Amino acid sequence: MSNRNLLSLELTTIVDDERPVFLSGNFCEWHPDVSDFEMKRVSKGKYKFTFSPEITLPEKIEYKYTRGGWDFVELDTYGNSPKNRVIEKLSGQYADFVPYWRQEGATAYIQKLMPKVEVISEKFEIPQLGKTRKIYILLPHDYAQNTDKRYPVLYMQDAQNLFGKGSNYGNWEIDKRLSLLAKREMGDVIVVAIEHGEEGRFNEYSPYTVESKGKGLGMKYANFIVRTLKPFIDANYRTKTERQFTGIGGSSMGGLISIYAGLMYPEAIGRLMVLSPSLWVSRKIYFDAIEFFNPLATKIYLYGGGKEGNAMVPNVKKMKETIEGQGWDTEKIQIKLSIDPKGEHNEKRWGQEFPKAIEWLFN
Repeated sequence: MSNRNLLSLELTTIVDDERPVFLSGNFCEWHPDVSDFEMKRVSKGKYKFTFSPEITLPEKIEYKYTRGGWDFVELDTYGNSPKNRVIEKLSGQYADFVPYWRQEGATAYIQKLMPKVEVISEKFEIPQLGKTRKIYILLPHDYAQNTDKRYPVLYMQDAQNLFGKGSNYGNWEIDKRLSLLAKREMGDVIVVAIEHGEEGRFNEYSPYTVESKGKGLGMKYANFIVRTLKPFIDANYRTKTERQFTGIGGSSMGGLISIYAGLMYPEAIGRLMVLSPSLWVSRKIYFDAIEFFNPLATKIYLYGGGKEGNAMVPNVKKMKETIEGQGWDTEKIQIKLSIDPKGEHNEKRWGQEFPKAIEWLFN
């Protein structure tokens, strides 16, 4: 008797319903709903499958679990698609766990733990720029119930692309991802989301003047966040006002202005979420990093993808080395560098990185 008939998989999932669970892998050309690979439901949240000895298996099995389609594939604790599962010994019993499932092509979420989204103002005054801007606030799901509790705050750029229906550029789905973090008691953070200035986005997010783009207004924009917006939020919401509980974040040009604001205002900002920053705009950003004098305890989450051009990964590595090269106490400056060789320059990928950054920065 072949040992292959002894190969069996046991699956546990905490998010269970009446839909069947299928195995998909290199043994069935990755079809997501082959009846021969439907698992047996043993009990609520418990499934089992034993490979028939009549099935010719590859020497190494790669597989995933689905609910009958790739729009309903398994997800990890962050709501991201995990790497393929691998089995090299084709015998014995293997136990797997699936915390969440993709829901009709969207990130998994827990409705009752979704943050409460409010519009602070349709036209919030930015006196530093002589403009107004729509600003949102995402409050933890239990904010209204915990009337004595105070929360850290993350100020984020490009609100149009962060939650709800997103924009034509994509959607980070941070509202859904915050609900999954809340399930793990790691989502206790207020997010203030500032819409970008449409055609003025590059200039507002650039601290530096670029000849082909015009004058950089980033210094004034950063001043607005620290000197105007933060005092308003602290006065009207239950925040932890101290710098170690205040973060700023964004991607691309939003990542550039986020690291710049953190460098320029270390007395106000102690947590930086810098994803795929546009460090190419000016090499002066590295000199500004060197001028970051005698910082207080700061955590910086840096991310770059290998498919964002030849300069992205070298640039974020250089930024990390530049800051650490000043010889500051590692207990003061903590930098988490996340590199994805296959990472692309888009909202979906930044949304996948968001919960990892939140967990590291604020927990």
